[in-house]
Amino acid sequence: MRELPILFSGAMVRAVLDGRKTQTRRVVKPQPELRGGDDCVVLYGGRSFSGPRDYLIGEILPRFGCPYGQPGDRLWVRETWQGPMWDGDWEDRPEDPHSPKYCEYAADGGPPPEFMDAEDNLRQGWRPSIHMPRWASRILLEVTGVRVERLQDISEADCRAEGCAGGHGSIPDYPYSATPREQYRWLWNSLNGPDAWEANPWVWVVEFREDAKC
Repeated sequence: MRELPILFSGAMVRAVLDGRKTQTRRVVKPQPELRGGDDCVVLYGGRSFSGPRDYLIGEILPRFGCPYGQPGDRLWVRETWQGPMWDGDWEDRPEDPHSPKYCEYAADGGPPPEFMDAEDNLRQGWRPSIHMPRWASRILLEVTGVRVERLQDISEADCRAEGCAGGHGSIPDYPYSATPREQYRWLWNSLNGPDAWEANPWVWVVEFREDAKC
């Protein structure tokens, strides 16, 4: 079993904590190149695989190429944060402050924190998720499934598993009731660029459940 980091936006974090998100999609890098029809050759990461197309995409690529682990592995979530922090002076610090209980997280909706560091310099603001160390992570996920598919092949049920239920207000400034697919398309473009959905890349589909041991 491995533990690997994964970046989540604030909206993704809230969906996980609410129990609304059990899947995540990430662009396959580099994109695999398929040559041939049902029996084809897949070129990926400097390696080539030949065989039935569905087998190569469904079994081989997830097994040999996924950077987000395999079923049974753990993903610790990196999110926008700040810490460790505590009330009082430096001398009042806990014996070991390196714990999520001494951190604050932007996804919770609070204001940017202020605190005094060891040199009494006032700092304010959040730390980027990319800089979160393992000890500050409050969310641990167990990978339950990995597969590869085209982005636009996502089903309505999988859109919901991505945390997108649709409805009025699910897309900012959208006057109608969005479908889960419409909301997910908007979310994907907001995270990856305005034309990212239309590019229809191959994506890793990582299914997970929250692990209580963080």
